[in-house]
Amino acid sequence: MISRRDFIKTGSAITLAGVFPNLILPKKKQKLGVALVGLGYYSTDLLAPALQLTKHCELTGIVTGSPEKIPVWQRRYKIKDRNVYNYENMHTVADNPDIDVIYIVLPTGLHAKYSIIAANAGKHVWCEKPMARTAKECRDIISACRKNKVKLSIGYRMQHEPNTQQIIRFGKERPYGKITKIMAEAGYRDGRRDHWKFQKAMGGGAMYDMGVYPLNAARYAVQEEPIAVIQAKQSTLRPEVFKDVDETMEFQLKFPGGAIASGKTSLGMGLNHLKVDCREGWYELRPFQSYRGIRGKTSDGKLLNVYTENQQAKQMDNDALAIMNNKPVLVPGEEGMRDIRIVEAIYRAAETGRSVSLGG
Repeated sequence: MISRRDFIKTGSAITLAGVFPNLILPKKKQKLGVALVGLGYYSTDLLAPALQLTKHCELTGIVTGSPEKIPVWQRRYKIKDRNVYNYENMHTVADNPDIDVIYIVLPTGLHAKYSIIAANAGKHVWCEKPMARTAKECRDIISACRKNKVKLSIGYRMQHEPNTQQIIRFGKERPYGKITKIMAEAGYRDGRRDHWKFQKAMGGGAMYDMGVYPLNAARYAVQEEPIAVIQAKQSTLRPEVFKDVDETMEFQLKFPGGAIASGKTSLGMGLNHLKVDCREGWYELRPFQSYRGIRGKTSDGKLLNVYTENQQAKQMDNDALAIMNNKPVLVPGEEGMRDIRIVEAIYRAAETGRSVSLGG
């Protein structure tokens, strides 16, 4: 499907080519222009440098509410004045051909609002994980992208990482027999006190921030959707800091094939391990969600240590190619929504002390 504007452009080009056979028509873009929305740590230290390493996309625009950052970014990345936006005029990016993709790198509580603005501007949307605060917000993002016929990809970089992709293949092929147990843990100690990750309304808390790593890992390791949250427990060792959100969350999931996943996530301790037990062996990654150095092994001595120079660059190139070739993205919005639906159920289980059915 193409838009009316694109149809008119295409039709005009065909007509001109017929009348003027020697006319040089515009070539297909070699690289997609990407605008980063939100210039915090992840954009500044990871995504912007990674975009310099990509083959199929380039940093062409920014959206920020901090005017003092603009000259720094313009000097460093040669961003044109016309490609600089704030949150109030971001919608006008619709008229900017330099920008093809808008990457939402904001607090989780703002993902839905600005993803929808980007989609309504007719730009492809890359949204950082977690996708949104609620499954309803996820559905709203998906609907906006469908309505505007743009692609939506969620920033689960691990699913683009080769050792993780081997875990996914194991889940599909079952070379070690039936999967019986999964253990997945992700966390770090956050020493800050005034960050948005400590605010519930902004989508803060360990389960949203780091918890989607073990949750998503359990799902891609088993290659099934869980049918229940068996139990969940929220705790904190720093109640003076974690007044509004969880510092640590532990949860158990049941899968239809009988596998049980035990997950743990924290903003108070370092955790980084994925292990899958099967009837005829096991395999693991340690670390399984770091920015580099993902490695692991299997019970029969195989090493999982394929090196990736830059995970973010690989993720963005894969997503750019999906757009350029009109192919499905590796991690669509539906994948992000499935996790958030389960996150909501984990919080309900923690609050009630009871198991929560997920259907299926």
